[in-house]
Amino acid sequence: MRYEPPKFTKLSDMAYIDVCRLTEDQARIILESIRWPDGIKCPKCDSENITKLKTVIARDGLIQCNTCRKQFTVTVGTVMEDSHITLRQWLQAFHSMSAHKKGVSALQLQRDLGLKAYPSAWHLAHRIREAMKCDPIAGALGGIVEVDETYVGGKPRKGDDKPRKRGRGTKKAPVMLMVEREGKAVSKPVESIDGHTLKTAIRETVDKESTIMTDELTSYSGIGNDFTGGHKTVNHSEGQYVNGDASTNTAESYFALLKRGVYGTFHHISKKHLGRYCNEFSFRWDNRGTSDGQRAENVVKGIVGKKLSYDNLVKKYV
Repeated sequence: MRYEPPKFTKLSDMAYIDVCRLTEDQARIILESIRWPDGIKCPKCDSENITKLKTVIARDGLIQCNTCRKQFTVTVGTVMEDSHITLRQWLQAFHSMSAHKKGVSALQLQRDLGLKAYPSAWHLAHRIREAMKCDPIAGALGGIVEVDETYVGGKPRKGDDKPRKRGRGTKKAPVMLMVEREGKAVSKPVESIDGHTLKTAIRETVDKESTIMTDELTSYSGIGNDFTGGHKTVNHSEGQYVNGDASTNTAESYFALLKRGVYGTFHHISKKHLGRYCNEFSFRWDNRGTSDGQRAENVVKGIVGKKLSYDNLVKKYV
């Protein structure tokens, strides 16, 4: 008896194997339903007066707006625009990067999706990370918020016998994290861990009614004056990891995933692209209570209005 895959209509209901069995038309229907849940609208003028073109010369999925006369597809105005990768492959990549909590390398994506060139897979992965980005609004985090910092970078090069500093004073890139207990996280690279940089980020991101919890770093001194719940600390240098209800254990759990991704999956992350990797790990952390399919659908919801060209990815610092 011939196998017939389940006729899913929602990406949130799908396992990875179900996504792999989709046809190109099915993938397009799923993407259109996520981008336009209330019906297709023109990305140029927002009109609902559209026609799906099905002539011999019209490419698959082409839609015409009858108001402004512009033609478009589901990829226009998204991170997928100007891509030669099939929609089936895009959905597989969305699902895969949403499911692997320590990340998936571009080389693995290349093999899984059957892409011919590594740069195509690398560009694809960074565009999905761009879709995962959620710029935090003022006061986005609340309640008990743990704040910590770590350093991310590659291991010493082969033949480099110079001793490397660990922790503060290292040449690795500093990453700051603000995470709610049992809640969402905001992580990002910072230029330094001085008091102005760290406290400014906290004031911009954390609600004033919150309680701030950090380690003993003096850069955080005085931050409790800006928050109703005050500021509580633990002294890691003296082996103290819990002080009453104060700890940064949630932050340590987040950083454990990030570092396992860096060392075990990506092996090296450049400072230039570090912010997008932070977006990726923060997205999965925020959606950790959902299914793989639902996380993938949530990524697709973030594709609109974002674009990341290959030229910008490889452009050197000015």
